[in-house]
Amino acid sequence: MSWHLDELTSYLRDERNLSAHTLRAYEREVAAFREFAASEMGCEEPAAVTPAMVRAYLAHLHASRLSRRSMQRALGALRTFFRFLSREGWVTANPARIVPTPRAPRTLPEVVTAPQIGELLGALPDSPVGRRDRAALELLYGSGLRAAELVGLDLDDVDLGHRLVRVRGKGGKERVVPFGRPAERALRAYLPDRAAWRSTATTADSREPVFVNQRGGRLSDRSLRRILVAAVRLLTSVHHLHPHTLRHAFATHLLEAGMDLRAIQELLGHASLSTTQRYTHLDLAHLLETYRKAHPKA
Repeated sequence: MSWHLDELTSYLRDERNLSAHTLRAYEREVAAFREFAASEMGCEEPAAVTPAMVRAYLAHLHASRLSRRSMQRALGALRTFFRFLSREGWVTANPARIVPTPRAPRTLPEVVTAPQIGELLGALPDSPVGRRDRAALELLYGSGLRAAELVGLDLDDVDLGHRLVRVRGKGGKERVVPFGRPAERALRAYLPDRAAWRSTATTADSREPVFVNQRGGRLSDRSLRRILVAAVRLLTSVHHLHPHTLRHAFATHLLEAGMDLRAIQELLGHASLSTTQRYTHLDLAHLLETYRKAHPKA
């Protein structure tokens, strides 16, 4: 019997407008469950799946030492999968809906200080690669972009004169985000190097990516992470950074400066304010310290 994975992918791509990366993640999660259901439960079709089978699969993931967050992602994918099958009439109920979500420990995102970011950017060499890396990191921190959003930028998306960038976020939603003068200066310094690399590109590309490698091709998410790893090696005060850390720093520093949480939500492109509210936990320590220093009855 078919598990309708092709139909699920079409639905998520065409109706939910999910990215290729997210589509592959859903496909992996459902395929892994299908293999487990067949080999361990003798279940060959989705209509025969029960809530007990889904719970057994989560127990299997736990025994395999997967993290609670990985288990949450697996269960979320199965809920979406069976909800789609139910909508299409291929199953009568969603067996994953009533399975409790594994609780993951709540951890605060790592935050770096503004001086540490200044040290990070200042350590980059004044070379073509160094100028590209500085422009990428300045814009990543200065606009709070996701890694995929940054590497997906085209030249037409960037308005240097008004210091604005048009971003295509999750679900294909567009937003316009401002960036500061340091990012503008870094971009202007990098663009001649970009033009030189693009002139030697061997692959045809109708779009004009902002950030490219030395062969003229679009920079990848993985390359962006390597750039950060290499930059951190030059420092002593910061030992580990990834692109999302700079996004957290962007939001936290704005919150500490007094920006409204809803305004930060718009800049980050969060669909829900509850997602943005994670940053209030970070700011609480800052507020308490300020209170203790300033209030006469603290």
